[in-house]
Amino acid sequence: MNDTICALATALGGALGIIRISGAQSLEILSRIFSKDLTQAPANTIHYGHIVATTPVGSATTPAGFPAGPIDEVLVSVFRAPHSYTGEDSAEISCHGSRYILNKVLELLVQNGCRMAKPGEYTMRAYLNGKMDLSQAEAVADLIASSNQATHQLAMSQLRGGISTQLSSLREQLLKLTSLLELELDFSDHEDLEFANRTELTDIANKINKHIARLSQSFKLGQAIKQGIPVAIVGKTNVGKSTLLNRLLHDDRAIVSDIHGTTRDTIEDTIDLQGITFRFIDTAGIRQTSDQVEQIGIERTYAAINKARIVIWMVDEEPSQEELSKIETFTENKKLIIVRNKIDKAENKPFTLVKYPLIEISAKHNQNIDLLEQSIYQAADIPALSDSDIIITNARHYDALIRARQAIQRVVNGLQQQLSGDLLSEDLRQALDILSEITGGQITPNEVLGNIFKNFCVGK
Repeated sequence: MNDTICALATALGGALGIIRISGAQSLEILSRIFSKDLTQAPANTIHYGHIVATTPVGSATTPAGFPAGPIDEVLVSVFRAPHSYTGEDSAEISCHGSRYILNKVLELLVQNGCRMAKPGEYTMRAYLNGKMDLSQAEAVADLIASSNQATHQLAMSQLRGGISTQLSSLREQLLKLTSLLELELDFSDHEDLEFANRTELTDIANKINKHIARLSQSFKLGQAIKQGIPVAIVGKTNVGKSTLLNRLLHDDRAIVSDIHGTTRDTIEDTIDLQGITFRFIDTAGIRQTSDQVEQIGIERTYAAINKARIVIWMVDEEPSQEELSKIETFTENKKLIIVRNKIDKAENKPFTLVKYPLIEISAKHNQNIDLLEQSIYQAADIPALSDSDIIITNARHYDALIRARQAIQRVVNGLQQQLSGDLLSEDLRQALDILSEITGGQITPNEVLGNIFKNFCVGK
């Protein structure tokens, strides 16, 4: 981490491109290829000038492939440690977006002492230099990947330290419990002294247990918001499932035909409804068939139902009691919406269903699709999110919370069984260590850090 690194921080193909430099030698190296000396430049200033092909340190010739004269006119932003993203001296070069120009600038920087940055290395340095904790660093990746209002809001909450604040509160409670127990151990030979009332300790431990449980239980909602809520569109052949999918997506995503069994596999795509991503799955029509390929598609339909959180069961005629029983069997513990399609046909008669929500539509003529979208959103049962809500979206955090809760549950059980304080203290220390893994409060092994940052963008 003592090297000075550089990387392109913006996608290729735009009008402008930004190259980031970070490290102790940032301004010295940049000054070798910039038309002005920036080594004494004040922090948080912007400088206009030119990138020029100069002779690299240790070389007697002009770099091969660089014509004499300026490469580009640029703006350079200067940041001084510790008040930069990485906590190091750093700079950002704003160039024109030409692939040729950007590659030449990077080549000049490397020839003059920089090293190309690895994925996530800027954010890793920010973490190692104390600019953010590990959960906030991971939130940077979530913020970049956010695809709707909800995922953006959760990433911003985590980036502002929402999870860190919750864990800090838990840590204080755990430390209080640990202190009371260890004080009892230190003076265990004084039988006339009582430092920790076991009832009070049990109350504190139960409170911590419930707090951790509440955080870990939010992971299911967090995953649904982050990955998209799966919605399976199922029913018999030719009831209009593919037409409905196309209407919801506002695109001809699925083949529509009057021929039975046209859809032989699941087709997936996503839409945004009121800031939440829904992942719709069009499935093969359910019917008895001797076609082996179609039968595989029907088996995948049942698999899609199992994975779905919401099931849209499409019909174009009133289902029998036998069909309703089948629906109940396959959609147990799921939100079910029965959609009656083809209401534009004059021969349709009113349905007598009373047990299930029923939405009447014409997918072909785009009738009542807005009502169906509203019902789908309501069925997702997503609570209104505020900036103060803490929802766990990261599998690593969830795993740590589960292990921490197991440790604190052992403390609760031990207090009820009147176990000695030294045994209880060991579980408390373990819970503290596990929670520290989330924010990186302890020294985190290099392989863990590498695994966390390997999926970041280069330049972030």
